[in-house]
Amino acid sequence: MADFLPTRSMLKVCLPTCLLNAGEADQIRKSKEIDRNLSREKTYVKRLVKILLLGAGESGKSTFLKQMRIIHGQDFDQQAREDFKGTIYSNVIKGMRVLVDAREKLHIPWGDENNQQHGDRVMAFDTRSAKMANGQLEMLVFLQYAKALKALWADSGIQNAYDRRREFQLVGLTRLKRR
Repeated sequence: MADFLPTRSMLKVCLPTCLLNAGEADQIRKSKEIDRNLSREKTYVKRLVKILLLGAGESGKSTFLKQMRIIHGQDFDQQAREDFKGTIYSNVIKGMRVLVDAREKLHIPWGDENNQQHGDRVMAFDTRSAKMANGQLEMLVFLQYAKALKALWADSGIQNAYDRRREFQLVGLTRLKRR
């Protein structure tokens, strides 16, 4: 009597095709593919290292991630470098505005009185304008301020304010070196 019963391997092949209609067989195939994908994703997630970086604004969280990227051989390509330029230009303008303002509040005299005009020009720049969309400044706009920024950075009054930066919040420029 056992001779006419199908084997398990025969049932595995026959059941999906013999007893199910085409739609049901297709659903089973899709289900198995989804299960395989989930299994692959599970393996990937187990290997994934996640880090939660907590800290106050401007405490170096993004800088840390950029350094890790470089350390592990994933240097920035030319497009990424181009994308950062606008942010750098914006940070330079904002930082110089902070220094000009701090020089005044700390009652530090200008090294060269002619730099008052450059200071006024930089302070008149509206950091919330359309020119600074998304915190990025276009190179052509930045170049209009380059001469003033260079003159201000060379001014002994600005350098004195920079030396006293612990007395006010100077965002993003703490790694600048004097020439």
